[in-house]
Amino acid sequence: MVMPIGSTLKELFRDYRFVCAFIVLLFLVALALLSFFSPYDPTIWYYAPRDLPPSSKHILGTCSRGQDVFWQATFAIRNSLIISAVAGVFSRIIAVAVGLVAGYRGGRTDRFLMFISDGFLVIPLFLIIVMLAMLIRDKMTIFTTGLLLAVFGWAWDARVIRSQVLSLREREFTKTAVLSGTGTMELVFKEYMPYITPLAFSTLINNMSWAIGMEMTLSIVGLTNMDIPTLGTTLKWALNYQAILMRRWYWLSTPVVLSVFLFIALYWLSVSISEYLDPRTRVQRVGGE
Repeated sequence: MVMPIGSTLKELFRDYRFVCAFIVLLFLVALALLSFFSPYDPTIWYYAPRDLPPSSKHILGTCSRGQDVFWQATFAIRNSLIISAVAGVFSRIIAVAVGLVAGYRGGRTDRFLMFISDGFLVIPLFLIIVMLAMLIRDKMTIFTTGLLLAVFGWAWDARVIRSQVLSLREREFTKTAVLSGTGTMELVFKEYMPYITPLAFSTLINNMSWAIGMEMTLSIVGLTNMDIPTLGTTLKWALNYQAILMRRWYWLSTPVVLSVFLFIALYWLSVSISEYLDPRTRVQRVGGE
């Protein structure tokens, strides 16, 4: 039985991890929205004095490129969230489509799709992504970076969704629907999607964390567009200008702290939702009450 959205949210907000993650994500989203009110262009250098410490005029100081660290951080968190969202959404589309088709059709179709999925799981994804990023480095915009990560971020989640569909296919309501003449598409979207959607959302959060980490890694090795402020490129510029040796901690720590908060928030959000979706922990929670 699929619970209403209101009851689901009420249950989730009883978990302190979900509450803390929700508050942190709201703060980070608000920070990202501030970028639309920035008085500075994030691609312009030396619009402010270099290497100023935090002050009333520059809350987090300025960097060695003559940019305000706070306003650059707002653009960085916004672009990183966009990249992770693009990667997460498009990889969910692939994962859900592959998982549904493989689980419902079975047979050769299932074996073929799972062969492709297993291939993505065993190949060294990072090396492949690095090679492709080198080839399209000049075209690595926010959207293309997200799409590149989406192409390689669906395989494991497709297997998870497939296993859920295999379980649903053996239930009585599936047999009843088939015998009553319900079409395949109608059965999938009306009967299966309510069960698949929470699972897809849970895996979406994990995929977003993976995409953010991968973007930061690609940026640090210099394979993204360094003119686009992200958490990765901000950290890369701080390292390039020897922020550690120059003791510019306010510059270096800004992307690091934001990244840590973002990873922890997404992790707690994923764990709380996964535990809520697990029938065993739900029974234990109800029994404890």
